[in-house]
Amino acid sequence: MTFRKSDVLILGGGAIGLATALQLLKSGASVRVVEQGKVGNGASHANCGTLTPSHAIPLLVPGMLRKSLGQIFRRDAPLYISPRPDLNRLLWLLKLAHRTSWARVERAAEARMQLLQRSTQLTAQWVREEPLDCEYAADGSLYVYRDAQSFREAEWHAEMLERLGLEVQRLNGAAVQAMEPALLPGMSGGYFHPGDAHLRPDRFVDELARRVRELGGIIEESARIEKFHTEGKRVDAVRTHRGVYSGERLVMALGAWSPQLAHMIGLRLPMQPGKGYSLTWTRPPRAPLRPLMLREDSVCVTSWDSGFRLGSTLEFSGYDSQLRDVRLNAIRRAAARYLREPAGPMMREMWWGWRPMSVDQLPIIGIGKRWSNLVYATAHGMLGMSMAAATAEIVAECCGAGGGASDIRIDAFSPRRFGL
Repeated sequence: MTFRKSDVLILGGGAIGLATALQLLKSGASVRVVEQGKVGNGASHANCGTLTPSHAIPLLVPGMLRKSLGQIFRRDAPLYISPRPDLNRLLWLLKLAHRTSWARVERAAEARMQLLQRSTQLTAQWVREEPLDCEYAADGSLYVYRDAQSFREAEWHAEMLERLGLEVQRLNGAAVQAMEPALLPGMSGGYFHPGDAHLRPDRFVDELARRVRELGGIIEESARIEKFHTEGKRVDAVRTHRGVYSGERLVMALGAWSPQLAHMIGLRLPMQPGKGYSLTWTRPPRAPLRPLMLREDSVCVTSWDSGFRLGSTLEFSGYDSQLRDVRLNAIRRAAARYLREPAGPMMREMWWGWRPMSVDQLPIIGIGKRWSNLVYATAHGMLGMSMAAATAEIVAECCGAGGGASDIRIDAFSPRRFGL
């Protein structure tokens, strides 16, 4: 069998896979990226493009799952768990519930913060030096509250971020209105996070792909993975319907597809797909000046010169591929409660994508014990865009190609914590 060989074979052409390819190429390695569809067409395509150290605290904290199960028949709930029987999802949720103590949340937040802050710094460097034309702006993000009680109850979140070293500015309703004229009157308050940034995610991924090709990397698109060839403790090659590829190192950056394809080589990844939705328009005249998090309804708002996007949180319904109007309409209603102009002049896209969610809300990055040449770079949940650049540094170190992530607690993300 003839293999097309490179130093590193990367499975997955989203933000994580392409960022990893760029870092490896800059370190002198030869790289091939195998993408089953089109580059960036998964969860990287139409998320809100925020780079958010402010999201270091895991979404699922104690009490959140119980609240969501209490709304199990509310299909428009911000965090929705499908009541359809699914043993794998049920077992995953039970394990997740077992892991959501406050002590675990704090440890996870500390590890996530390190990765997020390094990645935000490195992304800005790439945008400047490569350069990457992706409508990047480092102007912070604003968490907005309509309800006074919700605003007061969120103080724990701000205090935890401050303990982790992140600057948080507390704003009353008048200050929120002055900072963001796009909001309707009557907001109770908000928290401003000056360390956050944002970019246009589809353009960022396209730019990464462009630089990867310019630096000599090869990207194989529409290459559906059919089989893995193994020998001893190594994954020798990957067979696709377009050819057979191999690498001294193999990087699994397959996002939400990771559990299904890892199963082919005897691995059980503790992950579930979490579906997110978004709506994209052309930019309205009174678009927000910076990303907004509409907290009571868990909706993100991002504006660029080229567009305006509303994005939702999570739906746990397995690999269900329906674009549900009830979820999209909930996003529209939420935006109308906060924004003077909750939609742009022209609809561009209604979208959904699967986020790869791990059972402990930390990504899986590093070399496991089952396969000696396999490097994991998956399970980033809702933070793939935010964590891509720092993940690439860690993977480059694992591949023996340098990097600069030695100050990050890499052990927190190791696949070995799950016996992989």
